Amino acid sequence: MAIVAIIGAGPLGGTLAHTLAARSRVDEVRLVDPEGRVAEGKALDIQQSAPVEQWTTRISASTAIAAAAGAEVIVFADFVKTGELTGDAGLAIVRQLARMDTTAPLLFAGGLQRDLMAFTLGELHVAPRRLLGSAPLALEASVRAVAAALIDGSPADLAIGVSGVPPRDVAIGWDAATAFNQPIGTVLAPHHLASIAARVPALWPPAPYTLGSAAARVAEALANGSRRRYTCFAAVDRQIVAVPVEIEKGGIKRTLDPALSRHERTIFENGLR
Repeated sequence: MAIVAIIGAGPLGGTLAHTLAARSRVDEVRLVDPEGRVAEGKALDIQQSAPVEQWTTRISASTAIAAAAGAEVIVFADFVKTGELTGDAGLAIVRQLARMDTTAPLLFAGGLQRDLMAFTLGELHVAPRRLLGSAPLALEASVRAVAAALIDGSPADLAIGVSGVPPRDVAIGWDAATAFNQPIGTVLAPHHLASIAARVPALWPPAPYTLGSAAARVAEALANGSRRRYTCFAAVDRQIVAVPVEIEKGGIKRTLDPALSRHERTIFENGLR
């Protein structure tokens, strides 16, 4: 039985729970939020859509953070009143769960949680293979959408990798990028590529729906394993940076070196300093 626990029933947490349920690739989604009956209400709303959308994933809710322990994947999202889990408050929750569950991977779904990941790695000494952040995958989707609009195409026809530390030190792998299975330079002029790169800071952090969609795919990979590669925040030389990763059930199988030009690699390495 694959169980995904989501900490926080805010816009991101609710979107993620609904996306996971509708995709029907995990058995149960636990929505956890200590704020009154917020999680219970959202879980009920999501469950009521099951007959219409035709999925069978179980949705449960709890106000106790401890309810997340024992899940195959623990995802940190956002609370309704305070937003994304960040800072000391977020670290306290991560610390509580890290003590209760020493095996489950910890997935940080928010766009502002890189520092929290770094604290978890450095202060709580959680194994690097258990730590992932899915927001860079959402940023990658946003970059593809902008590029697709310029060529009047579909983002599904584009392959564009990002790496580094958003929003400033982001390297877009244009030399390795493709559109319609051809080098992207055949359909986009250099000034178009430069304008897309210049827009990256405005695309960060991605919106809750985009973040939720990205987190759902990574959570499923952590729960079931996957042969795909995902762009995620991961520990590289004890720094949290966006890189391609291979995911197996329970954590990162290996981190990969992004395909970058010399200039792009300089930007990427700035994020490691």
